[in-house]
Amino acid sequence: MRNALMAASFLVLAGCSHSTPTTPASSTQARPAAVSSQALVDAPDRAEADRKLDAGRHPAALLDFVGVKPGMHVGELMAGGGYTTELLARAVGPTGKVYGENPSIVLERFAEKPWQERLARPVNQNVERLDRELDAPFPPELNGTLDAVVSHIIYHDAGWLGVDRAKMNAAVFQALKPGGVYVILDSSAKPGTGITEGQTLHRIDEQLVRDEVQAAGFKLQEESNTWRNPEDTRDWNSSPGAAGERRGTSDRFALKFVKP
Repeated sequence: MRNALMAASFLVLAGCSHSTPTTPASSTQARPAAVSSQALVDAPDRAEADRKLDAGRHPAALLDFVGVKPGMHVGELMAGGGYTTELLARAVGPTGKVYGENPSIVLERFAEKPWQERLARPVNQNVERLDRELDAPFPPELNGTLDAVVSHIIYHDAGWLGVDRAKMNAAVFQALKPGGVYVILDSSAKPGTGITEGQTLHRIDEQLVRDEVQAAGFKLQEESNTWRNPEDTRDWNSSPGAAGERRGTSDRFALKFVKP
């Protein structure tokens, strides 16, 4: 009985939101299971530039949708400057690992400097940089080791970049453990447009993504309406540089596929 009471007391203390931790929630020490995704997003050491993007990106919902937990090994396709990468790194903690992939054209055009700066931050010490192309995003030694792979608003780019998307999806399938998830968010184009508006409007037909990913052997497990906007006319450029005040308001689909 005494042991049971001690255990119950520990659980209450562990879940108490008013306790004062000895280290910040954003530190690279393992986060308690009771710390929510929103608490990670609210960490005081996050960059102000990242915070300004949060309203349109719903980062806590993304972490919850992916199902990221401490100790996981997660890959990200086309990490860019690392906004999502850092959130994943905070979520997996020091016992986990994040593999941030960037193709050469992205690094050369805009991402090299912000990516270097991102990786220099202590909170990202569990991130491994992968300079690889999208049709072979992970090295062979990672096959069968990843718990999740995230594609955050970049699947449409694979079209105008000339990526072999069948090879890309097959490579993700190989990298994941059985039961691992492949989460894809992107701005939706009008039905029937396929990937033809990937460069002009930075959008993609949701059905095309569903068909291509399932052709690689994945099963659709879940979808989320968090990023939906039924008022989006889907006829304007949703890229960060062109969207202006509409940035973050495009209708976006969120799909979670699982490797059987």
